[in-house]
Amino acid sequence: MAKPRAACLIGWPAAHSRSPLIHHYWLQTLGLPGGYNIEAIPPEGLAEFVLHLKAHGFVGANVTIPHKERALALTTPDERARAVGAANTLWYEGDELRSTNTDIEGFIHNLDACAPGWDGATGDALVLGAGGAARAVVFGLIERGIKRVYLANRTVERARALADQFGVQVHPVSWDAIGEWLPRVDFLVNTTSLGMHGQPALEIDVGRLPPHSVVADLVYVPLQTPLLAAARARGLRIADGLGMLLHQAVRGFELWFGQRPQVTPELRALIEADLTKL
Repeated sequence: MAKPRAACLIGWPAAHSRSPLIHHYWLQTLGLPGGYNIEAIPPEGLAEFVLHLKAHGFVGANVTIPHKERALALTTPDERARAVGAANTLWYEGDELRSTNTDIEGFIHNLDACAPGWDGATGDALVLGAGGAARAVVFGLIERGIKRVYLANRTVERARALADQFGVQVHPVSWDAIGEWLPRVDFLVNTTSLGMHGQPALEIDVGRLPPHSVVADLVYVPLQTPLLAAARARGLRIADGLGMLLHQAVRGFELWFGQRPQVTPELRALIEADLTKL
């Protein structure tokens, strides 16, 4: 009898991840044998663990902080992982260990679920932040046809460097000029930690956005950030960070266990209940 498939989360630390809850929920609801473990691997042990993932009993893995960039170099990345410069999902094709970055589809599929038809507009987007999450968001927006992305970061050099990676469709703008750009965009995306529990608030006037705008926030603690609360109060469509977290997990599960799971209200309620324990 074949041993049930197992995947894992590789991080340092990784104890508070919600990934086991998500994947065990799907295994149970789909009636599949299998498991999903947390593996706390320090940086000095990462290469050995990743390069012998199968020998450790795993058919694939998620990768989280601080290992995403190193995992890219240890595997065969696809176009998405290369574009973002980080890998968060590993799987085997034969004996070859492949990698991708599912933050892109997590962000885009969550937008599809929360704001159907969002990409029917031809407007521009304003993205706040210039880290790895911003790279995933910018890649996804351009891939879905957004013609121009304005990128604001407190350190404008970082925004300029990221813009240089993507070419003429991405334009760095001053953080202090955000208010001037809001009336000109159809999409506002926060990829910074501002508004997260324990972090400073994101000071921004969503009243300056056009009435058809979509506002997304990658923060999911709290579940509804002040940015999203203000956007909802104004009647704007919103997409929250928890939705992205759930949708980014779908492809990994499918690659490891052979069935594509669904992001359901029941799963969301399960993770919301866990988050309230913080």
